[in-house]
Amino acid sequence: MSSPFWITNARLLDPATDYDGQGALHIADGRITAVHKGAGFVPTDDDGVVDAEGLCLSPGLIDIRVKTGEPGAEPKETLKSAALSAAAGGVTTLVIQPDTAPAVDDPAMVDFIQRRGAALGLVNIFAAGAATQGCDGKLMAEIGLMQEAGALYFTDVDRVIPDSRTLMRVMSYAAAFNALIACRPHDPWLAEGAVATSGELATRLGLSSVPAIAERMQLERDLALVEQTGARFLVDQISTAGALETLDRARQRGLEVAASASINHLRFNEVDIGDYRTFYRLDPPLRDESDRLALIEAVRDGRIDVITSAHAPAPAEDKRRPFAEATPGAVGLQTLLPAALGLHHEDGLDLLEVLRPLTCGPAELLGLSAGRLAEEAPADLILFDPAAPVVVDASTLRSKSKNSPFDNRRLQGKVEQTWVGGRTVFNT
Repeated sequence: MSSPFWITNARLLDPATDYDGQGALHIADGRITAVHKGAGFVPTDDDGVVDAEGLCLSPGLIDIRVKTGEPGAEPKETLKSAALSAAAGGVTTLVIQPDTAPAVDDPAMVDFIQRRGAALGLVNIFAAGAATQGCDGKLMAEIGLMQEAGALYFTDVDRVIPDSRTLMRVMSYAAAFNALIACRPHDPWLAEGAVATSGELATRLGLSSVPAIAERMQLERDLALVEQTGARFLVDQISTAGALETLDRARQRGLEVAASASINHLRFNEVDIGDYRTFYRLDPPLRDESDRLALIEAVRDGRIDVITSAHAPAPAEDKRRPFAEATPGAVGLQTLLPAALGLHHEDGLDLLEVLRPLTCGPAELLGLSAGRLAEEAPADLILFDPAAPVVVDASTLRSKSKNSPFDNRRLQGKVEQTWVGGRTVFNT
């Protein structure tokens, strides 16, 4: 543990308490031990002092949807390179997706991911467990044992569990442990082979496409099973206005359902594909501008609980192909904060509205003690300048893969320092 110290002269941003104002924090033994709100606080002890010089101090970001290549495809990304990217981007907690090789579908694999992450001594690394063995949608995985080993939730990631009986069994079993199940809603038959969203653009470009309704159709089925089983459920990467309407109706019926959206679908629309730019080849595909605006409003009014980077590394040889053959996905850990702050600078959300689904929202969903500026909370913190210009240069990203759709984009929001458990893990 580092020696006790103060962070003074900061603009504290704490979405958990809706506080946005001057203040100071005291850090000791890896935790926040005092919070002083208001300007002009001067420490009277001999502990060290970090002068924030008026910059924003918030809880570290929590990214619950991060893919790596470890184990099985380390040239794409390792846990270490992902952790270095996260620290540079102000992300202090990662949840690694289970679709690795082998899949994280038993307690030993959960333990491997979390021991490897802890040994790095960088950011907090947790595992999500597979809902079915091998993420293949057929046989239920060892959900109870994986939860005991520390898995935070259970998902087959981008794969749908097509057999409704299998998904009902997964949900019923998970409900007995109060475990969280996450599914990405898309009808697998309508979406098969699709690389774009149906519409004029996809037709003009000659791209195989999927109608936006495919997301709502699958979500209707999933939510019916949630109602039947009483499971805790996360709608993973919701991306269409129609699915948001379905989600609203489910919540009105009293279902315990949360929703996440990727930063890519909040910042880009299908037009960004342009002349077959494969860095915008994503899954789900980019949507109509009306869908993007609906997602932004859902963040504003709190219907989106979590914003994720949807970090999915892919090396150049997998991206520099014809659009329909390119591997979907984008890296996003290091650019998550400035990309999200675009919702503040360009779309009028206030800073707390932007930070809530990046901090206390995912923390509450997963039962983590992080994500807030409060006494006894972990000292997982970021100091950042929300107005500082940032020009993204993908070649300088710390990820092993450089497939960023924000490459060469001008953003605002620079991370100056990142602490995890009171230790500095990044400093400009």
